[in-house]
Amino acid sequence: MNDSDTTVEDLKSRVRAFCEERDWDRFHDPKELAIGMATESAELLEIFRFKNADQCREAVADPERGRHIRDELSDVLYFVLRFAQMNGIDLSEALDAKIGDNGRKYPADRVRGRNEKYNEYKDI
Repeated sequence: MNDSDTTVEDLKSRVRAFCEERDWDRFHDPKELAIGMATESAELLEIFRFKNADQCREAVADPERGRHIRDELSDVLYFVLRFAQMNGIDLSEALDAKIGDNGRKYPADRVRGRNEKYNEYKDI
């Protein structure tokens, strides 16, 4: 299984089957799944704490540390997929809408190469 031949729906179905085999639906309300996302995101972030950009890239490229990073990233994805699956959220639609919103907040001709938040940038 790889990204080029797997759909988001395939991933959501795998997560659903995994959880149903374990009778975990009752533990996966929106609050618990959101906590799971935050907790796993923090574990991913912890790997990079006090590292500069080069050290972060080295960690990703390192076989052992890279595996740990992929594991934590997969944990985040698991909770995102499970949240969407349990709450009837179409992630492709949600992402498309959000990119549209962000495109209006961050018009490319005004923000290209800049990193200010939409309410902070000023025209040059």
